[in-house]
Amino acid sequence: MALSFEHLGAVPGYAVPVHRALTEHILLGGAPRAIAIVNGTLAGAVGLGLRLWLAGLVIWAVGHFAAVWAARRDPEFVETGRRHLRIPSHLGV
Repeated sequence: MALSFEHLGAVPGYAVPVHRALTEHILLGGAPRAIAIVNGTLAGAVGLGLRLWLAGLVIWAVGHFAAVWAARRDPEFVETGRRHLRIPSHLGV
C-alpha cells in the first residue's frame, strides 16, 4: 500500500505549532516596514530639516496611503517590484 502525501494535515499524532509571527508580514501602520521607515524619514527631513511642515505632512500622508493601499492588494509588493526591476524583460514567461 503506497503512502499518499495529499492529506498531510490528517496524519494522526503529528502536529506542529507555528507561531503567527512566522507567517504574517511585518507592517507598520498597515504599510511594509521598510517603506514606512523611508517614508517617515523623507517626510521628517522635509518637515523638520527644511521647515516645510505642510509639505512634510503631505509627503507622509500620500506616501503612507499609497503604501497601505498597495500592501492590502499584495503584502509583498516591494519584493515583487525588486524582482521586476532585477530580472530582464527578455526572460518573459
